[in-house]
Parts: sequence; structure tokens; C-alpha cells
Amino acid sequence: MNPRKLTLGASRLGQRADGARDLAHALVRSASGQIDTSNNYAEGRSESLLGEALRETGASPTVFSKADADPVTGVFDGDRVRRSFEETLARLGVDRLPLYHLHDPYGMTVAEGLRTAVPALVALREQGLVGAIGIAAGDPALVEGYIRSDMFDAVLTHNRYTLVDRSAEALIAAARERGMTVFNAAPFGGGILAGSPRRAGQYAYRPAPREVLAFVDRLAAVCREWETPLPAAALHFSLTAPVVDSTVVGVSDAAQVAATEALAARPVPAGLLEALAALGTPPAASS
Repeated sequence: MNPRKLTLGASRLGQRADGARDLAHALVRSASGQIDTSNNYAEGRSESLLGEALRETGASPTVFSKADADPVTGVFDGDRVRRSFEETLARLGVDRLPLYHLHDPYGMTVAEGLRTAVPALVALREQGLVGAIGIAAGDPALVEGYIRSDMFDAVLTHNRYTLVDRSAEALIAAARERGMTVFNAAPFGGGILAGSPRRAGQYAYRPAPREVLAFVDRLAAVCREWETPLPAAALHFSLTAPVVDSTVVGVSDAAQVAATEALAARPVPAGLLEALAALGTPPAASS
């Protein structure tokens, strides 16, 4: 795979009715040209809205999606992977996907997943219905277990390779050793590194430890010295990381699509990231 450096995340698309169509249109028309969604985002509305926008605009971005467990029973076996895939194709109005992830397989062990769900993903790849298969989840130990099976082409990790958390370093290293494509999602840690007032005091959607909040304050102070917003530094930390192929940034409205792309295009002083690195090893905020 050779993805673009920026991927826009559609997990919030469809969570609210107001502005949903505008967001879907902004996503499919975005300059980044890459969208990450999933079968269960907004109970399927994310994919459905993207499909409608694709038909209405005639745009042709690259859309990645994911297989999810049955929303009622929680079953995540091979049959469910195939049904999830068929649902996704119908919603998006496409006949194949360039990348299809196994998403958040927390209800089973890695061994169970490799025995049940993963063979169905492999079959989709062998049939040419997907170009590549990936594992997308948060728990580093679980993700690394799937990586070490040597059955996947890509990995998506979130909230764990940022300016304040490097707990995904080992799994990313394992993926790079295998030539896998690495997607790094949530470079803002759920909002705290984006300066979100609503997410103040939280990291990865949970209350942040005091040492994390203190480290964020130190990061912000360095950014002020370099006259660069902390969100720009947080995004470019991931965009410029040699071990990251594409950075996934979730957006909640059409204005955020434009703002994210502008932030990605904004020049960052060459010495800023070095100055931030000089602060030392950041605290790991998520597990």
C-alpha cells in the first residue's frame, strides 16, 4: 500500500442529523482524498451518508472501512465478517475496498480471532474483493498479537503515538519489520492536543493523569516560544514520523475538514519538533 499522508476519519459522521450531509460532501471532496470509516460508525449511518455523497457528487476518494462485531449478539466470526463486508459495500455503493480492517475484536482472544474472523478477511483478499487487510484497535498487546500472526498488510493504532504517549512504539516496530502499512489515528489524543475546551483534562476520552496534563503544559509552552499552535505540532509530529504512513484525523463537521487540511499544509519550524523531543520521554497516557 502507498496511502497519502493524511486520512480523514468519519467516525462522527451520522452521529448528529444536522450538518451530516454537508460533512459527507466535504469528506468525499476533500483534497486529502482518503476517508476512514467502519461498519458500526453511527450504527452504519457513516457509511450510508458517504455512499450518498459519492453518488451525489461523483467524487472518487479512496475509502477504507472495517469489519465490526454483530451489534446485537456481539458475535465476530467469519460469517459476521462477510456480512459486515456486504453491508459496507451496499451502503457505500462500491464493489470492492482497497483496505478492510478487523475492528476492535475485544470480545475474543487473538487465537480465537485468528481461527474464526481472520480467515474470512484473508478470503476476501484472495478473491480480490479487498486490496489489503488490516487490524485496527487500541489495546497495544492485542494489536501486536495480530501483527505477529504475519497475516495482515496494515495496522491502525489510535491515541498511542502522540506527543504525550508512545505506547504504540513496540507494535509499530513489529509492523514495520513485516513491511506493513501503519495508520496512526487520533494524533490529538481525543482533543487535548487540539486545544478542545470540551476535552480539557481528558486524554483518549478518559480523565488524564496529572503528569500528562503537566506535560501538555510544557509542550504548549515550547510551542508558544516557536510561535506555533500546539495542534499544528501534534499533527506534524505524526505526519513527519518515518514510521507512520498515514495519519487519521477524525472530523465532526465540514469546517473541521477544511481546518484539518489547512493545519496539515501549515509549515512548522524545522527545530520545533526537536525542541519538543528535548523535553524527554513523554508519559504514556493510555493502556
